[in-house]
Amino acid sequence: MKIKITIPTERIHNPIISESIVETGILINIMVANIDSTYGELIADVSDFRFDKIKRALESRGAIVSILDRPIHRDEEECIECGACISVCPMNVYSFDGSWSILVDEKKCIQCGVCIKMCPHGALKLGE
Repeated sequence: MKIKITIPTERIHNPIISESIVETGILINIMVANIDSTYGELIADVSDFRFDKIKRALESRGAIVSILDRPIHRDEEECIECGACISVCPMNVYSFDGSWSILVDEKKCIQCGVCIKMCPHGALKLGE
């Protein structure tokens, strides 16, 4: 299952992820990480049956954990089908069909959020 781990400003300098992995013995696959000196957000994959245990460990250290059970949502009314999402998606989730309309293959989505940042109309949102 894909999860989002948010590390608030006051906890960013603590080894939250490392300590949680060592404590639980549960390995997580970090797919995307955006961390700087003020904030941290990671998208990771963890096996479903181990989620509760790793969540407890992360949250006990101040992280916020949420399940990403839906991939990126596209607001079709707001989308102008410019193709900005196509050019930046590392997993080729987006493509044009024969009539230049955007096609979305949600199964490929790793919920990295790159397309959200690039969409000039704010038509894409991470589905939680």
